[in-house]
Amino acid sequence: MKEMTSRERVMAALTGKPVDRTPVANPTSVATVELMDLVDAPFPDANRRAEQMARLAATSHVDLGFDTIMPVYSVIQESSALGCKMQWEGKGNWPTVRMSEPIWKTSDDIVIPDDFLDHPDLQCVLKAIGILREEFGNEVAIIGKTMGPWSLAYHCFGVEPFLLTSLDDEDETRRILDKLAEATVIFGNAQIEAGADALTLPDHATGDLVSGEYYHRYLEDLHSRMVEEIPIPLILHICGRTVDRMGFIANTGMAAFHFDSKNGPEESMKEVDGKIALVGNINNPSTLYAKGPAEVREEVYANLEAGVQMIGPECAIPLQAPLENLLEISRAVKDWHAEQAVPAE
Repeated sequence: MKEMTSRERVMAALTGKPVDRTPVANPTSVATVELMDLVDAPFPDANRRAEQMARLAATSHVDLGFDTIMPVYSVIQESSALGCKMQWEGKGNWPTVRMSEPIWKTSDDIVIPDDFLDHPDLQCVLKAIGILREEFGNEVAIIGKTMGPWSLAYHCFGVEPFLLTSLDDEDETRRILDKLAEATVIFGNAQIEAGADALTLPDHATGDLVSGEYYHRYLEDLHSRMVEEIPIPLILHICGRTVDRMGFIANTGMAAFHFDSKNGPEESMKEVDGKIALVGNINNPSTLYAKGPAEVREEVYANLEAGVQMIGPECAIPLQAPLENLLEISRAVKDWHAEQAVPAE
């Protein structure tokens, strides 16, 4: 097979087609303090100014050798536009929503503003995607991000109040999710118009807070609907131990699932049964942050040997992760493929 461009490689992997080698991707974030310093694009500016956002994102491909560029580092752009109280933080910390100060109490309170897409924190993302598309053309896959309704519910209602509602009032929970899904779809489709090739859809029904049965009850059909309403490949992201819901996720029509290192590559491949691609799952806190290139390479090889279709970190890279560990991901992928091409003696 002739050598593919990064964009061709990623899009083929997301649509179940042959690739010349396994793509290297992070559909969440590659931002680190070292990379911020390298291109003079620190937080919080890289979260709120399009030029800095695009410049930091480009390091994924230019400096790390990934086949993707993903310019959204936080999970809070939409929540800011909906009116949540924000804490943007500085270079060494992630921005956060002040979930102890929820803005809504019931589904009747939910309002998606008519000028939702005009909010500066959403315009920043749309403009950054446009900058990247103009700069890189069709060379590399540009991935956007639109937050799912479960995540938005945490931000807008508070984690504990929303989870209590999900226990006590199924109808109200569905009303909340249905209304918030409108924001997910609106922002997702706007990113397509801006130039995104695929979208990450983080929806934090995480393994430590939500059961697989809950995913099936509340989110499986809703995620299937989003696949129909957002017409480019979607990469679902959920943190934590999620093997108990991977079978349900595989039925949604999502192009891929970005999975956590708490799930083994082999067991995860078995659960999705070829219905959906997997992206991941190099451990962040233990390996990329605290260990060295040899351990990174070991995890990369384990994923490749299991057949994982796209290799990368399990989630947003730790801000203090050393550059040498990130560089090792793409090196290890290329070396593994080179080794497979050598005929056995």
